[in-house]
Amino acid sequence: MEDDNQRQAELKAFLFITVIMFPILAVAVVGGYGFLVWFLQVVTG
Repeated sequence: MEDDNQRQAELKAFLFITVIMFPILAVAVVGGYGFLVWFLQVVTG
């Protein structure tokens, strides 16, 4: 029974990471890179 609980917890953690965390991180990284490029263009002309 403990093995089933651990497997269920691992599945929930995996789904949380793949469905919520990775998309948020991807948007943050791409947005941060875009902001950096924009800011450098503003500063350097």
